[in-house]
Amino acid sequence: MTIFRIGQGYDIHELVEGRPLALGGCKIPFEKGSLGHSDGDVLIHAIIDAMLGALGMGDIGKHFPPWDERYKGANSLDMLAQIKGLITQEGYLVGNIDSTIILEEPKLAPYIETMRATLAQVLNVPVANISVKAKTQEGLGDIGQGRALACHAIVLLYFS
Repeated sequence: MTIFRIGQGYDIHELVEGRPLALGGCKIPFEKGSLGHSDGDVLIHAIIDAMLGALGMGDIGKHFPPWDERYKGANSLDMLAQIKGLITQEGYLVGNIDSTIILEEPKLAPYIETMRATLAQVLNVPVANISVKAKTQEGLGDIGQGRALACHAIVLLYFS
């Protein structure tokens, strides 16, 4: 019998000048980037939270606390690889991921396939099992005014 676990993750960061914009392990050319203790990659952070949530293992802050200087400026792909190792130790593999990045600018269509391929490589799953979508906030709220970006992610894990 196959055991499935589903997790949901969310992350939001302020957009500020002078920081790079990292999404799905890709550097996106833009005048603003995510303010965060690590590289501020909301896509990867939401996926990490979803993976940890599926197994009842807390959230990203439990495993990579913002007060810990070891994670200052950390590459979120490295963090994702660590969490992938953790779920693999528990006997689980990633089935698929569905995610939605919410931001007003820049347009992400040119980068979506690279994000999917990067995530698939780190998680050792087919690219077809990774969905990354981008939506705007239609000008509403902090996201719509270009002051923030957010991401929702859902992950299906299965016991191997």
